[in-house]
Amino acid sequence: MAFGGRILVKSLNLGDLLSGKVSTNICKRMFRRHINHKSSRGHDFGFLFDIDGVIKRGKRILPSAKDAFRLLTDKSGKFRLPVVFVTNAGNTFRQSKADELSELLGIKVSTEQVVMSHSPLKMFKQFHNMHTLICGQGPIEGIARDLGFSNIITVDQLRELFPYLDMVDHSHRKVEPCPVKFANFKPIEAVVLFGEPNQWDSKLQLIVDVLVSNGMPTQPPQEVPSTHLPVLACNMDLFWMSEVPLPRFGHGMFLTFLETAYQQYTGRELKYSALLGKPSMYTYHHADNILWQHAKQLGFKRLKSLYCVGDNPNTDIYGANVYDRYLKKRESLKLQKRKKRKMAATGGGGISADVEFEEDDDDLVSEEDGQANYASGCTSILVCTGIFSNSSSASHRNHRDFVIDPELVKPGHTTDNVLGAVRYALEKEKFL
Repeated sequence: MAFGGRILVKSLNLGDLLSGKVSTNICKRMFRRHINHKSSRGHDFGFLFDIDGVIKRGKRILPSAKDAFRLLTDKSGKFRLPVVFVTNAGNTFRQSKADELSELLGIKVSTEQVVMSHSPLKMFKQFHNMHTLICGQGPIEGIARDLGFSNIITVDQLRELFPYLDMVDHSHRKVEPCPVKFANFKPIEAVVLFGEPNQWDSKLQLIVDVLVSNGMPTQPPQEVPSTHLPVLACNMDLFWMSEVPLPRFGHGMFLTFLETAYQQYTGRELKYSALLGKPSMYTYHHADNILWQHAKQLGFKRLKSLYCVGDNPNTDIYGANVYDRYLKKRESLKLQKRKKRKMAATGGGGISADVEFEEDDDDLVSEEDGQANYASGCTSILVCTGIFSNSSSASHRNHRDFVIDPELVKPGHTTDNVLGAVRYALEKEKFL
């Protein structure tokens, strides 16, 4: 028979299966059967997947997503290759996002495989004991404590303490005088912005109040300070894709309003102590390390190549390409250092054997106790199921502090959907 299992394997090559010369269902079955016979042993690559616009739109899973992840898992749904999900969402716990992905994809996604925009805040320990104002939606108090922050106050709690600060929403005005609570109020020392809040206008007012008053919005400053409190912001996405056909405003848009309000008030530019989430290098370095942890669990000895799949040229693609440049620069510096050491050891080139070599550039993050893995390259893959295919106006803009280099928003590969992205990587790595 033309479609008998063994005859089909002998008579058709894998190119025929992928090109659509046979029926889609047969192609999927044969491709997965072929993949499942391959071992990850000897391979050294992994995936970083965006979520919104790649795997789902709002609450709805995209049609190609389940097929894509079947290629990365065995028959029991366990991952055979290292996979980490990197999202700019910041208003939920990692565990909640892992549970959501597990349900959508029908496989087990662990908490350790999820990187939220706020995840790198664990590294910023110098801020953890400060009296910190936090802003966003969802369980932000629990998120902040989970990240290590021990002394927090939300914008809503600040408004409850001092209701006269919020004059934008007239329903919050009180007839009675505001209780005198100033004496026991400790100055706010830092501001952390997790994601777009509700009632933007009120949040903008109170955050600016805190910044221009050095953390004491109940006392008018004698003059506007030349510098302001540390501000750490997660998620710079101007737009994101939900179920509706037009892009929705993201946290990056809220930051744009905050920056404008602060500048109009003070005449000075708002400065960030850190910007986290894609395309920040903090996030990609953190995600690379998390991916390496997953790779070790799967028995990998090294992890050289990363495939970053996303729908937003300004964040997913830009960030992956910047990280690729960083990795290649790091590899080049390591090679130069090894050459210098070899010359020093052999006495070549007149270099003393006890010479002290220069350290890598300051912007490169050092290894920790030899446990870190650094990939040698990062390939960006753009899918056309989210921002890219729905808003040409959104494809040329990014956060104020990330100047767009036209070369850096060009993907290494473009494909229709996440299934095409996975197939491309598997073919390139000869994992077939």
